[in-house]
Amino acid sequence: MRQSDPTIERTWRFDQTTWKNGPIPGIMGIVNVTPDSFSDGGCWIAPERAIEHGLMLVEQGADILDIGGESTRPGASPVSEDEEILRVRPVIEGLVKQTNAPISIDTMKASVAKVALDAGAKIINDVSGFDFDSEMIHVASRSECGVIIMHMLGTPQTMQDDPVYDDVVREVSEYLSARVDAISQSGIDPERIVIDPGIGFGKTAEHNLELLTNIRRLHDTGRPVLIGHSRKRFLGKLIGRKLEERLAGTVGVSIALAQQSVKLIRVHDVASVKDALIAWKKLQTND
Repeated sequence: MRQSDPTIERTWRFDQTTWKNGPIPGIMGIVNVTPDSFSDGGCWIAPERAIEHGLMLVEQGADILDIGGESTRPGASPVSEDEEILRVRPVIEGLVKQTNAPISIDTMKASVAKVALDAGAKIINDVSGFDFDSEMIHVASRSECGVIIMHMLGTPQTMQDDPVYDDVVREVSEYLSARVDAISQSGIDPERIVIDPGIGFGKTAEHNLELLTNIRRLHDTGRPVLIGHSRKRFLGKLIGRKLEERLAGTVGVSIALAQQSVKLIRVHDVASVKDALIAWKKLQTND
């Protein structure tokens, strides 16, 4: 029987690596190789700049680097497979030569995921929960990569039109649990899977807050939880700040998530979040 006790050890295994609950959440640093991401679109579109940025995030304390070549912000236009591969492959190839930090590929397309794994990525982070491309499960099953499945209502083009739930926490939890079961039945060890409720992906600010304050219910899936809340729009409603002023809000939510035993957090501002989490934990343990 699955249990929601956050103290239960939730192991994540991929590519001969075993991740266990640490004193603070693991940090996934964001490297968007896109011209149109909501926060840093265009900043790292050149491969050499993206590689430099990724290495800086590792130096600041990122445990994993998440490389994305297609924006999934609300209303974003789709990108062709060839263009997405052209954006991410040289960045992954450059990073694996210079860092031991695992590389995650943020994509919904199986062809992109395969190229990324061949280039040295160790994790597939699919915002569609492996629902968009039926070949994604086959690509993942032919490797030992880690798998991150996310909940999204609709598509990036439609997800914020009018998201409605009867009970957002229950519905998101049930969806993720069903996806874990389906992917496991395809031959992928469930210990390779991490779940992500998809903050901002087909949710209002109120839905996001419901999810963020009820992480214990997500633990019912039996899998580690990842949260991507960095700089997102709901923070603007929560604290009344513009995009470029949401660092403090991102840090505050990160600490609240650590208190709920979240396994991984996906952020832009690695150094600030890492420092805050270390300081919080030192005060908790008086160590």
